[in-house]
Amino acid sequence: MDYRFLGASGFKVPVLGFGAGTFGGKGPLFSAWGTTDVDEARRLVDICLDAGVNFFDTADVYSDGASEEILGEALRGRRDEAIISTKVTLRTGGGPNDVGASRHHLIRSVDKALQRLQTDYIDLLQLHHFDAMTPVESVMSTLDDLVRAGKVRFLGASNFSGWQLMKSLAAADRYGYSRYVANQVYYSLVGRDYEWELMPLGLDQGIGAVVWSPLGWGRLTGRISRRQPAPPSSRLRETAQFAPRVEDERLYRVVDALEEVAAESGRTIPQVALNWLLQRPTVSTVLIGARNEQQLRDNLGAVGWNLSPAQVLKLDASSAVDAPYPYYPYWNGQFTERTPPPVPLR
Repeated sequence: MDYRFLGASGFKVPVLGFGAGTFGGKGPLFSAWGTTDVDEARRLVDICLDAGVNFFDTADVYSDGASEEILGEALRGRRDEAIISTKVTLRTGGGPNDVGASRHHLIRSVDKALQRLQTDYIDLLQLHHFDAMTPVESVMSTLDDLVRAGKVRFLGASNFSGWQLMKSLAAADRYGYSRYVANQVYYSLVGRDYEWELMPLGLDQGIGAVVWSPLGWGRLTGRISRRQPAPPSSRLRETAQFAPRVEDERLYRVVDALEEVAAESGRTIPQVALNWLLQRPTVSTVLIGARNEQQLRDNLGAVGWNLSPAQVLKLDASSAVDAPYPYYPYWNGQFTERTPPPVPLR
């Protein structure tokens, strides 16, 4: 397993991490992604650790906290071998303060997460969303206190816009608080919005990407193609209201290219899609999810090799979309003599 720095933290993480959102099976559809119990989770964790995948990501809302509980139980006796990442700020109860990034909710959420995870510290704490109702100075102050108290080692954001992330970093710098070093983002061959603003921000500010849903919400598993659309009973259709949207023709164009590259390289479609991500700028780790051992072992086959430059270009071309204003390439030489930034828009 290869390891990379988590942004500018000086802390290394494996290039593949395990998303434990499938642990549990409690609560509403949005939070109950799977039904993995403790015994199954322990087996998946064993496989991960044997492969060098020691980064495990969860959240307090996954299965109403059961995901954290099961992960904590699966790691019992080997906490020191693991890097634990969890997320807070989404609603966890019916009370007026059971949501957001207020000092009250952040401290209470972290304390409860520590209990469920059976640990006295969280390696990476991420805010699940930006709370526009709480001043960023208060948020960063509270997070800094959690770091200084030893309850949290590193900080990250998730689902922030560029201005929200930059405003938070500016507040941290102004007052000397701990900074975000990670940004958990949706990024895949069918979801490249991350590249317009957040990727250049990550390069500039030393923020490493922790990629969620790298297979495009299950669209790039090899089970969907022009010849075989998603069946009405598929989980993708059940959760479509939560999934980032992708036009069918664009999806099929990407899958066509993935099929060609998979045939050329002797790899599976998911392995090719994951390997493409591992060659992108700012990516620190890509979260793989699995409901069973077969899925996990297949995803682990995404490392230890690299796509050729020609194959990368083929995948780039198949997944390209026009950049939105103001990111479309007016700086490409037609209107300016300045050298373009090092991040390709496509």
